[in-house]
Amino acid sequence: MTRIALLGAGGKMGVRLATNLMDTKFTVSPVEPSEAGRDRLVAATGLQCTDKNNAIRDADVVLMATPDRLIGKIAHEIIADVKPGAAIIMLDAAAPHAGELPERNDVTYFVTHPCHPPIFNDEEGDTRLDFFGGVGAKQHIVCALMQGPDEHYAMCEEVAREIYKPVMRSHRVTVEQMAILEPALSETVGATFALALRKATDEAVKRGVPEQAAHDFILGHLNIELAIAFGIFPEGKFSDGALHAIREAEPQIFRDGWLDRVFAPEAVLQSVKDICQPDEAA
Repeated sequence: MTRIALLGAGGKMGVRLATNLMDTKFTVSPVEPSEAGRDRLVAATGLQCTDKNNAIRDADVVLMATPDRLIGKIAHEIIADVKPGAAIIMLDAAAPHAGELPERNDVTYFVTHPCHPPIFNDEEGDTRLDFFGGVGAKQHIVCALMQGPDEHYAMCEEVAREIYKPVMRSHRVTVEQMAILEPALSETVGATFALALRKATDEAVKRGVPEQAAHDFILGHLNIELAIAFGIFPEGKFSDGALHAIREAEPQIFRDGWLDRVFAPEAVLQSVKDICQPDEAA
């Protein structure tokens, strides 16, 4: 029986993970320092928290549902109690890629992150409202074995599939590639573009377009535009007018070389360091 010490079990993500690990083949020892978090976990799952030191010493897997900025600090605090051959699973590449983890050659480091339910899906009913994933909507995940024997990959991926279920594809990547995906692709670019789209929509409303009409128009157009751009709708084509608008807009909106600046290895590394050390970044 694989024993999992779930750190941060009473947080929002911890409760989600604890719920998904119930009724699996894994034995879970939840760990949560705050009274409010412990109460939240009991209310949501009925699970009682256990002593941190005992949970870590007995664990085959230490699953860290903790904030990015605390992963390195907590990992250094617990590493002496982690038994040889155990795996530490983290849910984000920031701290691992930033070099925040303690050196311990006899411990496996594994990182996994959800892709979240895709825009184009076959969900129905309430599952269509599971935007984050891990409740009802299907999603893909990415996984990286940072260090440790290759046979540990299958065990850790199985844990990842349970905590993020229901899972469709599981992609094996490196920690560096995962950092390219997040924060560089999904946050630096994706989230920034999403908010820019909202600002542009608000500007249309300021200029007299009815708000609901503006929202319906842009969200509907994004559906087909994304389908064309990503090859989901292969027979779809941008019109000549749209292509002309794109050519005219690109130099007005984007600075030359922006992709190189965002995805350069040193830029990605600095971004994850800023995530782990927000006070210094400020």
